[in-house]
Amino acid sequence: MPRKNFDLIVFDWDGTLMDSTATIVACIQAAAKDLGLPVPDDKQAAYVIGLALPDAMQAVIPGLEPKHYPHMVERYRYHYLTKDKGLTLFDGVREMLSDLAQEGYFLAVATGKSRVGLNRALDAANLLSVFDATRCADETFSKPHPAMLQELTRELGQDMRRTLMIGDTTHDLQMAVNAGASGVGVHYGAHSGPELEALNPLFIASSVPELHTWLRENA
Repeated sequence: MPRKNFDLIVFDWDGTLMDSTATIVACIQAAAKDLGLPVPDDKQAAYVIGLALPDAMQAVIPGLEPKHYPHMVERYRYHYLTKDKGLTLFDGVREMLSDLAQEGYFLAVATGKSRVGLNRALDAANLLSVFDATRCADETFSKPHPAMLQELTRELGQDMRRTLMIGDTTHDLQMAVNAGASGVGVHYGAHSGPELEALNPLFIASSVPELHTWLRENA
């Protein structure tokens, strides 16, 4: 598949490559319950996935005294670390990444996870050697700020106009817009198709195999 439009393909992690949305939602809800705070519903909790963890906690339960948010983060991490070993990649992810790497694309990850969290996930999935660069929310500005994409393109010597961001949330697609990159959405993760469509992505995939097919034909 000769490259038509892009040289660098950047993936979000949770809800795009890793089937973790339901687990993250449950952990956010459990953290709020532990602290006797209002428990967000599934949609509210899913909406903040992709943001840096402190930002996500402030967004999901706004208006609390600032002292509560670090405790929310701590309780979330406690619950997540009891569950993350059971998480798996979406079907077709490994084959898609292998195909793209063999075709010579630069591959990267831009995620709301911490560096420690992403490295754990990459190691567990045996994908540490697949990506040319990665950027995490505790290393720079949180999505939808364009910094992650700006830093990745600089690190890899790539042109933003030939960079594609793929993610399951409006935060991912808005980051692409803010950076001047192209965006593709997937609606099997945290945000719905209509929410993603509002940001005019090039395509919205309903599964990893559908995303893989689109990339073969268009990337």
